[in-house]
Amino acid sequence: MMEKAVRKILIIDDEKDVTKAVRLTITLQEPQWQVLEANQPEKGLLLVDAAKPDLVLLDVRMPGMSGFEVLKEIRRFDDVPIIMLTVQDDELDKVRALEMGADDYVVKPFGNLELMARIRSVLRRTEGAIGPPEKPYINGTLKIDFNQRKVFHNGREVHLTSTEFHLLSILARNAGRVVPSETLLGRVWGRYALDSDYLKVYIRRLRQKIEDVPAKPRFIQTVRGEGYYLTAPES
Repeated sequence: MMEKAVRKILIIDDEKDVTKAVRLTITLQEPQWQVLEANQPEKGLLLVDAAKPDLVLLDVRMPGMSGFEVLKEIRRFDDVPIIMLTVQDDELDKVRALEMGADDYVVKPFGNLELMARIRSVLRRTEGAIGPPEKPYINGTLKIDFNQRKVFHNGREVHLTSTEFHLLSILARNAGRVVPSETLLGRVWGRYALDSDYLKVYIRRLRQKIEDVPAKPRFIQTVRGEGYYLTAPES
């Protein structure tokens, strides 16, 4: 039997009751995981750099330095997966967080099962698939190497986050076929993700990285009311 991976989770939240509750939720379900806490944004930044966590749970509303500012600073030097935590179900805040590089967005109060499901869903995206080698997707100037988890456009490697790569891989493995929005949401963000904003933001980010003219995409196509598809390789 394979040993379960030991994960390191960092919670950055100024409310000690919240960090304590989240720590308890995680350790009850995954006792082998290490949970780190930071009740000040500055300490959180130092821990991201020093402790190299596998995932960060980051509160949006903190005194002094907001979660958005912390997110921006983290993204300057690290691609660690980040789930934003907030008491406000604000669409603008959600889109802003995703645009800035957050991997998910959870509204307080949240259920223990939902939080753990979202954590596990994000962590799965960072893991390379174990299985037989796959042929790369090659379509003109775009190449997706599933085995190396790398993407190239016009001969240059394109940096993608784990979530971006996971989404693009699903589209590539179904090239030429429309993948329903609900399917993409479920496979990338888990069954708790019902918000189409996730897809809109990440599709826009992918187009900015792999399309010559993002406003007139050649590769990622939208089928209104249905979903998205990646154009099939030219024969």
